Amino acid sequence: MDQLIQLLQGNARHSIADLSDLMNLSEAEVELKIAELEDSGVILGYAAVVDSDKLSDGGGVSAFIEVKLTPERGGGFDRLAARIAKFDEVESCMLMSGGYDLSVVISGSSLNEVASFVAEKLSTLEGVISTATHFQLKTYKSNGFLARVESSGQRLPVSP
Repeated sequence: MDQLIQLLQGNARHSIADLSDLMNLSEAEVELKIAELEDSGVILGYAAVVDSDKLSDGGGVSAFIEVKLTPERGGGFDRLAARIAKFDEVESCMLMSGGYDLSVVISGSSLNEVASFVAEKLSTLEGVISTATHFQLKTYKSNGFLARVESSGQRLPVSP
């Protein structure tokens, strides 16, 4: 199954016939394996990796938010993290090690929309101690795909 997952992560648009050829399996076997991965929750979904800079509206604003929490007795961070993850604005929510507890990635149409989410929804939740918001300025690589960054071809000057 690891090979199948790697192939789908590299290109989720592979046809069943392509996957069958690449894995030396019958199409029925590939379909069964994909169904098992989806049913067991290993494959959560399929998505296009988009360069938002190339969208006509600029793709809006993305922010990375560091969140410090007070863990709940008997539940740790799980219940509050699950509650935060359910907000429509939240694209990713992960428990982290280090100086903060959750990494929350959100997107909105403007800086004000992101600021409103943080001020009105996220920071007002009981158990949220503090937040630190970092806005995405430019993407060089996303989900394993390099963004096409225009280069002037000139090298940066180097001084001793």
